[in-house]
Amino acid sequence: MKIIGERIFAKDSNGALCSRIGTIFLKGNTLITEKGVHAMQRLLWIKHLNDERKAAGKPELTLEEEEAEIAESVDLIFTEEFVLIRPDPDRMDLALRADEELQKIVSKRLIRFLNTNALKVRRALMERGENWRMARQPISQEDMAQQIRSSITAIDELPIYYYNRSCGTRYITASGYSYVEQLDNVAFRRQIKEVVQGLNKRNRLGQNEIDLFPLTTPPEIKKALKTLNADDYDDESLRALCMKIDLDWRMSMPVDLRDETIDNFEWRNAMCHAITRRPNETAAEEQELISGISPEFYRQIEWLPGLRILNGRVVFDSIYDEAVHSPSPEVKAICDLRVKSFLFNTTRLFGSLDFINIGRISRSLARKPIEGNRRGNVYIMQYREHGAAEIKVMMIRLQKWGVSERLDEGKDLLRAIVESDEYSDYVLDRRLMCRQLGMNLPKRLGFGHFTEQYHGDNKYNSMSLRTAYFVRGYVHGLASDKVPVAKLHNPLWATKFAALMGGAAATDMIVGRRNSLTKEVVFDTDYEIVQIGEDSLPYEIRITDHAGSFVDYEGAFEDVIGSYARFALSRRDVVSDYPSFVKAYVDAFKAKLVETKAAYQNRRAAFDELFADRPYDTNGSGAYRWKCALKRLELCDPEMLAAKLKAASQC
Repeated sequence: MKIIGERIFAKDSNGALCSRIGTIFLKGNTLITEKGVHAMQRLLWIKHLNDERKAAGKPELTLEEEEAEIAESVDLIFTEEFVLIRPDPDRMDLALRADEELQKIVSKRLIRFLNTNALKVRRALMERGENWRMARQPISQEDMAQQIRSSITAIDELPIYYYNRSCGTRYITASGYSYVEQLDNVAFRRQIKEVVQGLNKRNRLGQNEIDLFPLTTPPEIKKALKTLNADDYDDESLRALCMKIDLDWRMSMPVDLRDETIDNFEWRNAMCHAITRRPNETAAEEQELISGISPEFYRQIEWLPGLRILNGRVVFDSIYDEAVHSPSPEVKAICDLRVKSFLFNTTRLFGSLDFINIGRISRSLARKPIEGNRRGNVYIMQYREHGAAEIKVMMIRLQKWGVSERLDEGKDLLRAIVESDEYSDYVLDRRLMCRQLGMNLPKRLGFGHFTEQYHGDNKYNSMSLRTAYFVRGYVHGLASDKVPVAKLHNPLWATKFAALMGGAAATDMIVGRRNSLTKEVVFDTDYEIVQIGEDSLPYEIRITDHAGSFVDYEGAFEDVIGSYARFALSRRDVVSDYPSFVKAYVDAFKAKLVETKAAYQNRRAAFDELFADRPYDTNGSGAYRWKCALKRLELCDPEMLAAKLKAASQC
């Protein structure tokens, strides 16, 4: 590529970029980086072409020829970190051609796209297996909360703003605004004047000094504040007017944002987005990349290079080739070989696909992760089958105890392989056990292997071994422990939710689901997803994973009733009718126990013989645990257990 001007990322004697903008002309395969604006660079290109033609004895370009040259040009913006392509959403073909040319002189890792708010831009990149080029970087839930807390700031008056360090904008919330109403008349008037002044000012970056949160606040509410002249009103009239604006502001807010606390996932995510967005935004949000994804996934997915299918042929993201030849650790870090194995396996098994994107989830999404839980082995996959309109989403989880983990225990290779295979069978058998006892799991579960090098202290270090993994469909809905408080304020919503969770609690207790290390009950901490119907009310609880089932297969149900009462007790202060909430929970719990016990007694052989051909070992084989769980179910007293749950829930 020919370059007119300084090379990309070139710096002057003061360490500043020589140029902040560029224009790539595709017909002439030329990049212009001369200082100025994009319009000036276009004029410079036309002059350059005419000078060349004149030197060759040719006439100048016609108006139509000039327009053709400019029509195939793409604007670029340079930052200290990236080359930003500013695409026309209706001409993504030009932006993608520019991208390919730029990759010849700049690492693909350093090229990003602006206008990712446009569906056409996102879709074009998604269909190339390139979610990783527009997704926000992951951040832990703890760091997210800390960022919000540390962003609280003041100007001259009270610290009622949340500060975005990149844009310089300070956001005021409805709750912060209403706090001002508690001030005395003099301080109240000063604070209101400060807010109004900030709403009408721009900082050196051209951004608002103060803005209203959430970002979706209707413009008429902002206008009402911006045009408010406090000096035109006496104290009483000023307060009345400000209170009306406050009421309108609150009424305009989405229901899920009205609980303005960090514990509200919806509010926390929206605020984190507001205080971390940048002037030249290149990042798409999770809900823009996956329609309807749960808010708990916000900033938790690290998207990695995928692939696309062209004319039936697999085309891996070109960054994989770059990783082979590049010594850059940053490039190698995003080319996860496990992801490439998932991509291989998926394309081998599926007959016809358009594209695949895969992301890594390195942290627990539980609100309060239990110490000792193994994480970092979970991935999310997005793909579309050829000819289909629907984009599908799957979850991938590596097997907890594989060959590598057995080798880490000091076992020989043969024993490690045998025990890994036995554990795979045990996982799948437990899934069938859970379904037989009424647990509402995803309908399908896939199972696969890939080969990777073992790195450990065992003598088999560096040997290539098989790693097992499981694949299931993504379950849309709300995680039970992250249901917004606003929904629980609705008595009908809360009662339906409690009834569904009561049934799920009974099944959870029957299958003895526990954390394998701590033996704690894990109900309502990670796996229960609330499915919402067209009437906006809960209609089903889907359990995403049967992990931890049959860890407890001999303990008395009475010993864990208190753990299941935590579901109700933790919501005691937010539901409007707690007695009805508890009644719905306990009644459904009892009904599910009665139903499951009757199903076993009425079809005893179907249960007793289900694992008759499996190894039976009193040290804890799957078949033995199954027998113990059935015996415990038959001997249980649903009436007594329900009474104990009710009593524990009223403590």
